[in-house]
Amino acid sequence: MAQLWGGRFTKETDQLVYNFNASIGFDQKFYEQDIRGSMAHVKMLARQGILTEQEKEQILEGLEGIVKDVKEGTLEITAEYEDIHSFVEANLIERIGDAGKKLHTGRSRNDQVALDMKLYVRDEIDELKELVFHLLGTINHIMEENLETYMPGFTHLQKAQPLTLAHHMGAYYEMFYRDYGRLKDIRERMNYCPLGAGALAGTTYPLDREYTAQLLEFKGATRNSMDSVSDRDYVIELLSAMATIMMHLSRFSEEIIIWNSNEYQFVEIDDGYSTGSSIMPQKKNPDIAELVRGKTGRVYGALMSILTTMKGLPLAYNKDMQEDKELTFDAIDTTKGCLALFDGMLATLQFKKDVMERSARNGFTNATDAADYLVNHGVPFRDAHGIVGRLVLFCLEKGISLDEMTLDEYKNISPVFEEDIYEAISLKTCVEKRVTKGAPGPAVMKETVEENKRFLEEERKK
Repeated sequence: MAQLWGGRFTKETDQLVYNFNASIGFDQKFYEQDIRGSMAHVKMLARQGILTEQEKEQILEGLEGIVKDVKEGTLEITAEYEDIHSFVEANLIERIGDAGKKLHTGRSRNDQVALDMKLYVRDEIDELKELVFHLLGTINHIMEENLETYMPGFTHLQKAQPLTLAHHMGAYYEMFYRDYGRLKDIRERMNYCPLGAGALAGTTYPLDREYTAQLLEFKGATRNSMDSVSDRDYVIELLSAMATIMMHLSRFSEEIIIWNSNEYQFVEIDDGYSTGSSIMPQKKNPDIAELVRGKTGRVYGALMSILTTMKGLPLAYNKDMQEDKELTFDAIDTTKGCLALFDGMLATLQFKKDVMERSARNGFTNATDAADYLVNHGVPFRDAHGIVGRLVLFCLEKGISLDEMTLDEYKNISPVFEEDIYEAISLKTCVEKRVTKGAPGPAVMKETVEENKRFLEEERKK
């Protein structure tokens, strides 16, 4: 078909060049955003006297018909058109005649595509926020149910100190809480309308850009027309935020994979979120967790791709920027899918509390508390550290835990120990006496859970 920009050219574009240049295969994804922007633009043109009321109504009716027909499947977006803008405009002209040719008055495809991408990204941020918000609720529910579920805490994948499942889950709550805040920040920062910037230098038509921005629920119009058409910071910020979300999901997935192993047996993954082996009947594989972990690299790749694309571009618009679409669409779909599936897996996860507690008891996680006991009885910390090291060595040789040592055995290593050592190193004591803000003590964690609830309730009302 003839191109909307074809007047300057004396022969048709080579088909291979046309195919390479075309974006209809992927930018059709935001046909609704394109038409929403066009409708706002037309209303503004009529308000400014650039279009008549009759022309406005004709164009709006035609655009509404295109949206309806595409949604119902009676109008197909095909490769006959170079991009989504050409598809909409060509179909509009076909439906309403010459009035449709006035749709593009006072704008360029440069500011039009910038608007479409912003509208699309803004819509997707709202969906991502909702998914992260729901995951926060799932995590907080697990925290509330497990304030006294004891388990080992780890450093270097070695048992370190006892804590609770609520505390462990709380660490992930904080990660996704920051992710939620990042998404809010990006939406706030990007929420300015580029329409009316033209190709790069604005237009001589008396546009009311603030009115267009208002119609499209932006905070206002962008302040520099060159930046308006060449800015992709919001795409980079979103990809960075999604890469961070995926990193957090991947870390969480890794722990579930480890906890699901025969060696740990901390969790039982619901049958709906795991698969078996084709030849080994005993297997129950954590496929969702593994796929989330694997797909993280895909989102990282999208971020690195757009950073590389943008790094050498002069002002203003360059065709390179067309490359922001496919990778962003894929990264958004990947992150949304991973959030939804991970949330479902987590909500149905069964925690083997007895196994977790036994693991904490048998891993010398209370060794630091034994050292603190000695310090509280006047032993210098460095000496206490050495004494407890000998206790652990003794237990390893006998194949027992600190709880299972007799008082005589304790006294043989240090006469400072008395009967109250058993109370001092019980998991309950070890956890409950940690009452500083951010620590795993049940009272502290209960207050954290309540704070989380208040935050979630306040956000739900917005």
